[in-house]
Parts: sequence; structure tokens; C-alpha cells
Amino acid sequence: MFFTSDNAAPVPPEVLAALSEANTGYTPGYGTDAVTAAVQDRIRAVLEAPEAVVHLVATGTAANALALATLCPPWGAVFCHTHAHVQEDECGAPEFFSAGAKLLQVEGAHGKMAPEALARRIAMTGGSVHGVQRGALTLTNVTEAGTVYTPDETAALARIAHEAGVPVHLDGARFANAVAATGASPADLTWRSGVDVLSFGGTKNGLMGVEAVVFFALDRAWEFELRRKRSGHLLSKGRYLAAQMGAMLEGNRWLDWAGHANAMATRLAEGLKARGVTLWHPVQANILFAQWPAGTSARLRAAGARFYDAPAPEGYEAARLVTSWSTTPEDVDGFLAALQIS
Repeated sequence: MFFTSDNAAPVPPEVLAALSEANTGYTPGYGTDAVTAAVQDRIRAVLEAPEAVVHLVATGTAANALALATLCPPWGAVFCHTHAHVQEDECGAPEFFSAGAKLLQVEGAHGKMAPEALARRIAMTGGSVHGVQRGALTLTNVTEAGTVYTPDETAALARIAHEAGVPVHLDGARFANAVAATGASPADLTWRSGVDVLSFGGTKNGLMGVEAVVFFALDRAWEFELRRKRSGHLLSKGRYLAAQMGAMLEGNRWLDWAGHANAMATRLAEGLKARGVTLWHPVQANILFAQWPAGTSARLRAAGARFYDAPAPEGYEAARLVTSWSTTPEDVDGFLAALQIS
């Protein structure tokens, strides 16, 4: 009963088979091979963006930090949600790769940035040599709270940013889960809503380790290539990144896997609520936060459950629970059964 992270899930057999197939013969390096070209075309087709520039990296940290460094100068500000992954879980990577850009936090309920809060923050930034200037906006979909931005919500925030001359980055580490949850098209959740650069996640959707950085704003794409090389994130054997992404995008797998993860989270949430457990945020994708009486976590772990703790009020415990493509109904039902142990 593993609910620590979708990062902890195994790799689907289709991905391992694709890696084995790619491991035949010789091919050009550094992403100039036919496997990579085919995947780039496939991502463009998925996003309905035939002119987009697509590059692959091995980690989400590299995808986000290099994308933001490309959009934001060292003297600029990256506007992010207070609990965004780039703010709380990247060990300062955006600041490091941008040579000093400052992360400015924007409030919003349930992990989603409030438009009025973003407008205020942008209005207070820039105009003086003594402070950082307006740099870039980064949104996260699925958010760190497990909630999902709709196309309209994304467009409202992007409009505020663009009116101030600020480009928009979307951290889509769980982009597949967001698409599956909303039913919106990938294009509607990205460039049609004003997103300039997308980090299209694969690792959290079952892959061994690959993310795509997609530039809809083409004027920055060459700079990204230089930054990727200079930072050591241009893999010489790029076909092994592309093979993974290609296997995920084959047919409807990427949405099937993400949709299954979302469904398991819904099943878990419904079972928890039926047992009187408090959930902190709406459960819209594959992440949920649960609060229960003190002592419950130890009983769950003794029964074999694995999850991360979250801060909780006195007398209570809280947990972050994440489902994946490999979570089974039996995993969920076993967790719920263990929850009843007293």
C-alpha cells in the first residue's frame, strides 16, 4: 500500500519494452536521432502546436529550472504560488540556473494562485533599480494541493501576466493528470490559455525519467538549448529519453495511466470521507491530504501502508497520499480497511 509518491511507482512494461527496442544498433547522439524526432512530432500533435520547439531532459527540476532561467533574467522575479514545487522542493534550482532570479510568492486557496493576488504582486514589482524586475509567471497543473486549473483559470492568470509583459511557464509534472481530470484538450490547457513554455512531465506518469520542455514562444527556444548543454543536461544518448516518452504517448496510454491514478485517488477519497476523515483540499487528480486522530498513522504503517506525513493541528495527524498508474483497487481498499483498526 504505497501512497508516498507517483515517483515511487514501477515503470510500465511497455516502457521497458520500448527501451529495449531502442537499444539496437547505432544512432546519432544528442537528440538528433529518429526516435527523438518522432517523439517531438508526437508531442506537437498532442498539443496541436505544429511549430512548437520540443526538447527532452531527464528530470523535472531541470525542466522547470532551465525553462524559468530562459524566461527570467538574474535581476528578475519569478511569480509562483506560495506552495509551488519550485518554491518548496527544488533546493534553489530556479535561482541557481537563472544566476539569481528571485521567487516572489503569490497566495491562493487550495494551491491555486488567486488572480487578484497575482495582479497586486506584479503591480508592486519593478520600476525601480533597487528591486527585482518583472520576470516570469510559473503555474503548476496539477497543483501541489492536488487541485487542477481549468483553461479559463489559466487564461485569467496568463492575461494578467501578459498585460504586464511577463511570460508564462507551466510546470506540468502531472500535466497528464490535469488533462485527464478536466477533460480539456492539452492545447486548451496550455498555449490557447496563454502558456508560453510547458514542462510536460513523464516521470510521475510512469516513466523511468524524462520530461519534455515545449516552447510555444519560439524566440526563447535556442537559448534553452544553450542552457541545457551548459548545465550538463543534454544527454548524449538521447534516444533512451525519447523511447520512454514515445511509449507513454503511444495510443492513449498517457491519459489512460493518468486517468487510472486519478480514479484511484477518487476511490480513496470517497472511502476516507465515508469514515469521517477530513480532507484539506478538493480531490481533483491523484493527490490528497487527509487528517485523522493522533495514533492513526502508526496503525496504518504497522499494517503496511506507506505515505508522507504533513503538519497537523495538536491532537491530529495528517498525511499526503498520492496514487499512480500502478495503484490497484486492492491497495486502496486495504488502506481503508487498515484505517478502521483501533
